[in-house]
This record gives sequence, C-alpha cells and structure tokens, in this order.
Amino acid sequence: MGVSGCGKTTVGKLLSQALTIPFIDADAFHPKENIQKMTNGIALTDTDRKPWLEDINQELIQQSRQKGVVLACSALKESYRKILSKDIQHIEWIYLKGDFKTIQQRMQQREHFMNVDLLQSQFDTLEAPTYGMHISIEKSPENILTEILKTLQQS
Repeated sequence: MGVSGCGKTTVGKLLSQALTIPFIDADAFHPKENIQKMTNGIALTDTDRKPWLEDINQELIQQSRQKGVVLACSALKESYRKILSKDIQHIEWIYLKGDFKTIQQRMQQREHFMNVDLLQSQFDTLEAPTYGMHISIEKSPENILTEILKTLQQS
C-alpha cells in the first residue's frame, strides 16, 4: 500500500513471483468513471472508492481460499483497509513509504492514468498504518523484496 507512484505494482509483481502466488493490481478494478476523473486531475471521493474497494475485497476473499495473493492497492485510509480486509483471516500489510518529491519525480517519468497533479491529494488523504511493514522506497525494488521476504520469514 501507499500513494500512487511509490512502487506498489513493481514490488508487488516481484513479491508474487518470489512467493509463487497471484498478483492483483487494484487499478484493474477501477470503473471507467474513476479512471476518467483521475485522468482529468479530479481526486476520488470516499463514495467513488467504496464500490471499488468492495469489489477488490470480494476478489481477495476468493483468492485467500487458495494459496493467497499479492495486492497492489493504495489503501490510503484505515477505513479503506477495513473494507479490503473484511472477512479475510490473515493479511500482511506492507506500506511503501516515500517523500513527495521523490514520488513526484517517479510519476513524471511513467505512463499512467493517475494525473501527477493528484499526488498531493494522495498525501493529504494518507493515514499511514501503525501496523505492518513500513519500507522506504529509497531502496531498489530488489532490496525492498529482500527486506519483505526476511520479515515474512520471521513472522
């Protein structure tokens, strides 16, 4: 979890490969209306996000019946994380943490529907969890993966 541009998809794909479990990108669950809003620089509201989060939760429930899944999702607020984790027995939260300037530079160098002008609204909305792994994005994706795998082995 983390703001747009922090590396959730990159790290998530590496983690799913290392654990040999499926990867889900929450972006794939956004309805066209949400994508259009973000493309146009309009921040999503809680009302916009709720059905999106509920759809992801249902997919997580189905996947958790098997070996598990890695999800890349902003999950910016505690209330969003509660929707995502509803009726799921075990979740390991990984917060990819970075500063505004670093993430802004990354966003300007990639192609994505999320308008870079919305980054500040993501930081304004962010309620960093008091639990789970907190990992700096200053490290390479491979080093982040190594840190995650070591922590998972210890738990």
